[in-house]
Amino acid sequence: MTIETLLWERDACSLAELVATGEVTPLELVEAAIARAERVNPEINAIAEKTYESARAAAKAVDRGAPLAGVPFAIKDLGIAQKGVPTHGGSKVPAFVPDFDSVLVERYRAAGLIPIVTSTSPEYGVKLMTETEAFGITRNPWNTAHTSGGSSGGAAALVAAGVVPAAHASDGGGSIRVPSSTTGLVGLKTSRGRIPLSPLVSESWYGFVVDHAVTRSVRDSALLLDLTHGPDPLAPYAARPPKGTFAEAARRDPGRLSLAVYRKSPLGLDISKETLAALDAAIALAREGGHTVEEIDLPMIGRDFMADFCIAVASATAGTMRIDAGRVGRPILGDLERATRVLARFGDVMTGGEVYEALERLSLATRQLLVATARFDAVLMPIIAHPPLPCGSMDPKGADEFLENTLDRLRLTRLLRVRSFLGQLMDKSLWFTHWPAIQNVTGQPSIALPVHVTAAGLPLGIQAAGRPGDEETLLSLAGQLERISGWADRRAPLLRP
Repeated sequence: MTIETLLWERDACSLAELVATGEVTPLELVEAAIARAERVNPEINAIAEKTYESARAAAKAVDRGAPLAGVPFAIKDLGIAQKGVPTHGGSKVPAFVPDFDSVLVERYRAAGLIPIVTSTSPEYGVKLMTETEAFGITRNPWNTAHTSGGSSGGAAALVAAGVVPAAHASDGGGSIRVPSSTTGLVGLKTSRGRIPLSPLVSESWYGFVVDHAVTRSVRDSALLLDLTHGPDPLAPYAARPPKGTFAEAARRDPGRLSLAVYRKSPLGLDISKETLAALDAAIALAREGGHTVEEIDLPMIGRDFMADFCIAVASATAGTMRIDAGRVGRPILGDLERATRVLARFGDVMTGGEVYEALERLSLATRQLLVATARFDAVLMPIIAHPPLPCGSMDPKGADEFLENTLDRLRLTRLLRVRSFLGQLMDKSLWFTHWPAIQNVTGQPSIALPVHVTAAGLPLGIQAAGRPGDEETLLSLAGQLERISGWADRRAPLLRP
């Protein structure tokens, strides 16, 4: 069996075991990952920066006693710092080149991981499809005519294509879970404060953004969390410490859990039959595992909730543009894609009082949701409303393009203060992804489960959202469902070794 085949087949834990027993060396794994990247990237376009030479040097020097010694890895091109590596954020805005590593990068290196590339992201992470003017379209290894999602679309494409067994990812409105759902991966959105974002930032998007990974297996996600979680002196807060290790949680039987299922669209938009079939597949697996499942409604989560989320993201985007303009030393709105520019301008026309009011309404809805779901160990719900979309499907067309062009060229962004205009833009932006932002607002952990493959052969996952600070129950449930379903053995067919 070739090392490329091992990369394509095995998860990170398995590859680390091969290094530990001396069956392969870190440098052999890294060279195979680089070769695989060069072979498949023309098909998927998932690489922003190549860090091959530093990866080779790290492979030669890595501590072979580290838990994941020599395992090739990818770092997302957004919201994290690697010393000397340009961060583009998917944009034509001049790159940020940090002179330091983020705490999370330090923890990855201490675990023995070897970053070989940075993975593509939509511009500033504000879309849930990874398609940019700066880098082009990132494609799904299951079918390259379709999206791998966003904003961690490059990370998911690299893992699904067998370049690396796991990759760093981040999630501010579904950006770990959406790509996982479209590419057949496990994607854990962690509790707020579980993994520090310091020293690059204290928090991002009012605390909505969290970092973790996309992986092929539940055990990889759990071990990576064990190796990277925990407080940092510069972090403003930390999640509740786990009772044991996350790896132990992923291995143990969860017992009999009380689960809820929420299948409505908070936007009141259409949900595909395939998405509901995926949800039903998850329910069937849960019942096979011995759990009770109860249908519920979440009346506090509706169009007003989602509009307030959009207001918060717009204001955060506007602030980020101001900060980057200061870094670059000139205005940067002209460098941005039209949709990002419209979002930033909308954020600028909202008053501080209006943004604070929106955040307080979101906080109230959070408290109501946590009370309403407290008796359940997890809530199952969709991630994406439709199977993975054909590339380009989210590009504005017809009336949507006219509205976006008008808002941009005539600088009529103030019209978005009118809820009907905001609602139209919101529906266009979120019609593929109705649900994931809920947990970014509430701070709950939520895990994408690759439970379904469509009739067209495309993955379609759902999510299980847990209590704040309780990743252990989610990982235990996910591990059990993985063992029952066998999803960990599925592989994308692209350029099979």
